[in-house]
Amino acid sequence: MKIYSFGSDTAPTIVLLPGTCCHWKSNFGHVIPLLKQNYHVLCVSYDGFDETEATEFPTMLEETEKIEAYIQENYGGYIRAAYGCSLGGSFVSLLAARKNIHMDFGILGSSDMDQASPFLAKIQTNLLLPLLYPLIRDGQFKLAFLKKRLEKRQQEMGAYVSALMEMFGGARPYVTMQSCKKQFYSDLVTTLPEKLNVPGTEIHIFYARKMGEKYRKRYLKYFAHPIIHELNLQHEELLICFPEQWSALVQSILNEENVFLKTNSFQL
Repeated sequence: MKIYSFGSDTAPTIVLLPGTCCHWKSNFGHVIPLLKQNYHVLCVSYDGFDETEATEFPTMLEETEKIEAYIQENYGGYIRAAYGCSLGGSFVSLLAARKNIHMDFGILGSSDMDQASPFLAKIQTNLLLPLLYPLIRDGQFKLAFLKKRLEKRQQEMGAYVSALMEMFGGARPYVTMQSCKKQFYSDLVTTLPEKLNVPGTEIHIFYARKMGEKYRKRYLKYFAHPIIHELNLQHEELLICFPEQWSALVQSILNEENVFLKTNSFQL
């Protein structure tokens, strides 16, 4: 695992955690310049997904321990905030729940909070990853029906689908199938406490309403007092398509400014 650092190390620290099988730079490279003006930005590059290392993703808990150790060693166990894109939201939740470090704000970006038994998680992993892995390794789907489906979705949803594909990071032959499987499977089987409430930590959730109402119910299941920012958007569309608005919302939360952003009413 590597941590990439940006901005002044005397500024408040925000940790950025990528989504499933994503490259850190393709996930957050376009918003880091917007944050580093006011914050010390740390971007995590998970084991198995960084081109400068010969590593393999272990488990969600082992990777969480490494993130905690880094924050403890370099920042005295305290950060201003952590933002998790999709799967990264599971890391934010684990960091908050384990209480080995402290953050003032934990922000989940459209995280699906999926959980499954080991048996069902293994089935899902073995069915999905052979289809998804060529996109990660080669930068494109291998099967013709997936290519056609992607083309159709791009015609229907335009720039969003293209931006979502770019978020993965293009062809990355150094990423193994095993790393992808371990990350996907481990996220499904790593349990999270319900009604999580950590004194001194606010949990904010960027709820993409176009994902469906069931996700709001999951957020209310796993967090006691989440501040839900409703977005009439798709999964992580704010981050990948509207970086300036995403940065403004994140910084308003961290600065505790602009009360309307805390009233579930942010729209595009």
